[in-house]
Amino acid sequence: MSLEARHIVFLAYDGVRQLDITGPLEVFGTARDLGARYRWSVCSTDGADVTTATGRLAVDGRFDSVASIDTVVVPGSADLPRGRIPDTLLTALAELAPRGRRVASVCTGAFALAEAGMLNGRRATTHWRHAATLARRYPAIHVEPDAIHVRDGNVLTSAGVTAGIDLALAIVEEDAGATLAREVARDLVVFMQRPGGQSQFSAALRLPPIRHDPLRSVVDDIIADVSADHSVSMLASRSGMSVRHLTRLFHEHIGTTPAGYVESVRIEAAQAFLAAGSTVTDAASRSGFGNDESLRRAFARRLGITPSAYRARFRSTA
Repeated sequence: MSLEARHIVFLAYDGVRQLDITGPLEVFGTARDLGARYRWSVCSTDGADVTTATGRLAVDGRFDSVASIDTVVVPGSADLPRGRIPDTLLTALAELAPRGRRVASVCTGAFALAEAGMLNGRRATTHWRHAATLARRYPAIHVEPDAIHVRDGNVLTSAGVTAGIDLALAIVEEDAGATLAREVARDLVVFMQRPGGQSQFSAALRLPPIRHDPLRSVVDDIIADVSADHSVSMLASRSGMSVRHLTRLFHEHIGTTPAGYVESVRIEAAQAFLAAGSTVTDAASRSGFGNDESLRRAFARRLGITPSAYRARFRSTA
């Protein structure tokens, strides 16, 4: 392996979630097999193997034995959101992070970065279940609770478990280009890496339980036929409510306007059509946007990417 290979260092500790390490490792390993310049080490604070949530994990050595670091990755565990962040982990992180080009966390590993002060004044994310805790405990962090992964400067954070694979694919794309990242995803038989700003859940799954039956019917109608006329006046007419009352119910129960919710559902439908191979024009029509320009504006506003770029990067290889 070339001396110029980028060295990815994973910081392991007792209680770590094994997939937070092995998922990204498979990405980097496959990228290396396809020509990218990577090497890696899994290190613990004392050089001893660690006990993960699912069994023992062998490590390559003690954290201070590694050299020429490119990226430090801190995986998550169930203990970190509970405030049980080992001092030894923070010591290792404080020593390794300044020596690398990037620092990343998977899932609840963000709590270790936060405790070390590395997320102060930055945008970050973590597993949706613990995002509110992260924001409350560390008010200097701008937590984006719904993002798959977030980059702010040289610090990257990701959501729960499999989002670590998305994060690793994004790192590979940055280092070796979109074509190679796509080949890695194809080889691993995973969906093309989701854009970081994409929600951890679909619009339907993000909804809290709606106990207002007429509003529930409106939402079900939107999801059932995304391309139908879902203007607020039409929604109000079909539900037998006034526009004002329907808008108030959306704010009260869903936290957005009728138009905002319709757009979020349509964007997810368009993403699915594009990923399945539809043209931008076809996806715009089938998802209810009507034309390419409307779809482009919605993608730029919500995802920060054009529909054509999304299709090129994330289209299924089936």
